[in-house]
Amino acid sequence: MIRPVRGVFASVVLTLALAALAGCSFQEELKVWELSGPVFGTRYHINVVLTDDQARLENLGQGITAVLEEVDASMSTWRDDSELSRFNRAPSQADWFGISPGLLQVLSASQAVSELSGGAFDITVGPIVNLWGFGPEARPETVPDDRVLAQRLAATGYQNIELRQDPPAVRTRRPQYLDLSAIAKGYGVDAVARYLSEQGVTAFLVEIGGEVRASGRKPNGDAWRLAIEEPVAERGVINRVVALERHGMATSGDYRNYYESQGQRYSHTIDPLTGKPIGHNLASVTVIAENCMLADGMATAFNVMGYEKARDLAIRENIPAYFIVRGDNGFESHYTPAFSSYLVE
Repeated sequence: MIRPVRGVFASVVLTLALAALAGCSFQEELKVWELSGPVFGTRYHINVVLTDDQARLENLGQGITAVLEEVDASMSTWRDDSELSRFNRAPSQADWFGISPGLLQVLSASQAVSELSGGAFDITVGPIVNLWGFGPEARPETVPDDRVLAQRLAATGYQNIELRQDPPAVRTRRPQYLDLSAIAKGYGVDAVARYLSEQGVTAFLVEIGGEVRASGRKPNGDAWRLAIEEPVAERGVINRVVALERHGMATSGDYRNYYESQGQRYSHTIDPLTGKPIGHNLASVTVIAENCMLADGMATAFNVMGYEKARDLAIRENIPAYFIVRGDNGFESHYTPAFSSYLVE
């Protein structure tokens, strides 16, 4: 779907919402156009700053669809024919399995985030995610048995993955089930951003399921303004506003995707070190990075680690991060020094 954005800002949904701007007007020759559609079980919303050229917009829309289909065909665990699913079913994962450069890039980034976070991010945790009912497998009628959980946990570990750069390939020291759901969406955002840049689009905002990549400014000269949502069931409640003109941004939280069993709440975010859903007081964390893939992976890692450990790592590594913590009197917001320059007062 292609449409001009009416009013003064473009819409970003799910974990992010755009902050309202009053009294703005666009230059006549440029408009903000929105292209949107379904992808990865959610939707994408892409805003581009261009003149009124319907043929070019249609071509961009077709190109974006092709880019996202390529990512899905490579990295989805929900598609039996995807590159990743074929590796997960490989008779011998000890042999080098040829992969695309894009998949190698995501696997390499995943390993880097795993190392940096001390294993809080681990793409081999898929069997545990499935065991808790948050993957392609059916949701369990009861919570996993400790014995079964221990067996699956013992078989995981990002250290089992080996990568080859040329030609691109992957193998594992023991059979693994790889799940890229915590980082592939960010890569998809970056892939679309790269495509738009290649097509000569210099100002845009790409959003897929709340993960964002910005470039340039709007026609009135303003940066793209977005809001970090309050981590509550109701959508659109704004906590703080940020301004971006480049970089990627991603939010991870435990307040939307969960289920309850026998009075206990189970988050979809699994701690790879324990094999159990997280249960600390960090409600959500937003990370800004050079690209959305890295922001996506680090947001997940921080969400697993909890506030104190994540804050210490973010400050040490100079990572812009914004934390919303459940306190005794409601939500408390904290951010690292590197995040302060992005906040709109």
